[in-house]
Amino acid sequence: MYQIKQYIKFLFKATNQHGVHSPFVYNFVTKCLYDKKKYDAYKDLQNYRKLLQASKVTLQITDLGEGSKTLDNNVRKVSQMVSTSSSTKKEARLLYRVAKYFKLESVLELGTSLGMGTYAFALANENSKIITVEGCKNTSNFTKSQFENLNVNNTNFNIGAFASKIKKLDQTHFDCIYFDGHHNKEATIQYFEALLPNAHNDSIFIFDDIYWSKEMTEAWEYIKSYSAVTVTVDCFHLGFVFFRKEQAKEHFKIRL
Repeated sequence: MYQIKQYIKFLFKATNQHGVHSPFVYNFVTKCLYDKKKYDAYKDLQNYRKLLQASKVTLQITDLGEGSKTLDNNVRKVSQMVSTSSSTKKEARLLYRVAKYFKLESVLELGTSLGMGTYAFALANENSKIITVEGCKNTSNFTKSQFENLNVNNTNFNIGAFASKIKKLDQTHFDCIYFDGHHNKEATIQYFEALLPNAHNDSIFIFDDIYWSKEMTEAWEYIKSYSAVTVTVDCFHLGFVFFRKEQAKEHFKIRL
């Protein structure tokens, strides 16, 4: 019910490119978010989704985050997880476009799950380096095996709690950090603040499910108000954060 109410409010306040006056954000909206080109990679993403949907594998899940709103059982079928705990078809395509548009070379993902988002980043630039972290060993190992079968070689899989893995990062800066796990206000803010030193002027932070709960929306509002943040783009399911010092501080709600 919370998400429905928030979505109605979002629709009343959101705009399209015609409500955007910043050239940087206007180009992002028109050339990336609203890009209608049918990329070949979309077929690869869809084929991977079909492969997961047809899987007979059942996984014992260790959930370190807020869990699933629809799957309570710790023993879950991959075929069910792809519909409830993975990036949607629309989101995966969007992540691919974002990675391609900004020519992302280094990506950190918190929350591998079945790798739909991970695969989108990997397809956008085969020379990129993607580090993905998953709290559940069984899920991570399953997804890693799928990527090996697909000959995806630019992704490094890590297993463990986000907080501990963040502390052990060797890489100092990332072009993009995708927050897609542990949908909790305190944890989200903790990871955001811990990873701020890993952002450079042109980095993008992407937050999944910013209206997942009242707490997550509060975390999003806190992040928007942070002094280092200059521009945010709220697309309801995903929130984009930019740190470009040359930009005036502005917040946009964009309908997709």
